[in-house]
Amino acid sequence: QVQLVESGGGLVQPGGSLRLSCAASGSIFMFNAMGWYRQAPGKQRELVADLTRGGRITYEESVKGRFSISRDNAKSTVYLQMNSLKLEDTAVYYCNAKIGRYEYWGQGTQVTVSS
Repeated sequence: QVQLVESGGGLVQPGGSLRLSCAASGSIFMFNAMGWYRQAPGKQRELVADLTRGGRITYEESVKGRFSISRDNAKSTVYLQMNSLKLEDTAVYYCNAKIGRYEYWGQGTQVTVSS
């Protein structure tokens, strides 16, 4: 059973930074891709950033230049560095992992950007 555990969320002022971590049970090499999604109140869950096993990265348009996804294979952990945070980045952030046609989710971590 794949488990994904997120951490690093919290309250930050506009313009601030946070780094989210997603620790996976087992080696992350088994995943075709890992990424981060977010869901704000009243909105659909959306892709924030995605990193494939081969290293291809995709970012949602509004976070380009501000967010950065990376991984540490030795720690089986994927990170999301979030800089220049805006009020509209407030959401629950979820870690996602894909293996073939299967998809796994973490429990989510709250990110609140507020002055």
